[in-house]
Amino acid sequence: MTVEINQKKDEKEILLEVKGLKTYFPVKSGFFGKTVDHVKAVDDITFEIKQGETFGLVGESGCGKSTTGRTILRFLRPYAGDIFFGNKDITKLRGKQLRDIRKDLQMVFQDPYASLNPMQMVGDIIAEPINNYFKNKPKEDLKAEVMDLLTKVGLPSDAYYKYAHEFSGGQRQRIGIARALALKPKLIIADEPVSALDVSVQSQVLNLLKELQKEFDLTFLFIAHDLSVVKHMSDQIGVMYLGNLVEIANKEGMYEEPMHPYTKALISAIPEPDPRKKKKRIILDGDVPSPINPPTGCPFHPRCPAAMSECSKVKPVLKEVKPLHKVACHLY
Repeated sequence: MTVEINQKKDEKEILLEVKGLKTYFPVKSGFFGKTVDHVKAVDDITFEIKQGETFGLVGESGCGKSTTGRTILRFLRPYAGDIFFGNKDITKLRGKQLRDIRKDLQMVFQDPYASLNPMQMVGDIIAEPINNYFKNKPKEDLKAEVMDLLTKVGLPSDAYYKYAHEFSGGQRQRIGIARALALKPKLIIADEPVSALDVSVQSQVLNLLKELQKEFDLTFLFIAHDLSVVKHMSDQIGVMYLGNLVEIANKEGMYEEPMHPYTKALISAIPEPDPRKKKKRIILDGDVPSPINPPTGCPFHPRCPAAMSECSKVKPVLKEVKPLHKVACHLY
């Protein structure tokens, strides 16, 4: 009986649950702008993130990763599906309810310069979200909070009075992280947070994110195309292709025993640190199909080296084939 109670205490609660999410963009034509088709940027994906963990979302450019993150934050309206944050369905919220929930959902953007207002001092950039939600906070307390955040992200206190253009790319991303932390959120969506930075700076920012996660008990949706970065950051990893999730596993299962042919190709492209070890690269034929007119059946079958006749007719369902390992493939 005692063992069962301890097991329940160790189990983490699900903070974010995405069910059957679709994000389509209308394609309009004619004088009256009639919708004639849709760009299926995100096409029926389901996953969950537990409190305090990091879910890495990986795939080629244009596969729908960033659109997924922006839809979860309700920057974009979903075409279909549900997004549960705690016990609330975000897709049903409007007005003040949506504004209130956004306090717990923040984003770190890919381009640390474009996401910062060049006309504001750094102190004002970080203070702005706090001012928006807590208008009556005394100025002295507000400034003390901002100074504390600057310290936590590794910036000097005099950064408060400077502008974004006075900092390097890595420092600007630290400012963006401080702004995301200002409202003490529960979930941060990091959209390619290090892809615009020099390789020498990337590890510093990634280590900072991991340290802040422990300190603030943060949950991350970490979006990236670099699998080695995702492995370093994530507990669970989801692989996207053409708006679909084709595989979900913990990082050990994903890298040691990938199951989907697309995942195997991605992992084969990771450089081997030891030059003496030879690694067979899987080269995929053709290009990624258009999301306006995706293939029938499995979206990957036109490029898949293991495709069968069934693959072009029936779309595989994402199913658990091993403990903590799901794959959408007719091979399993």
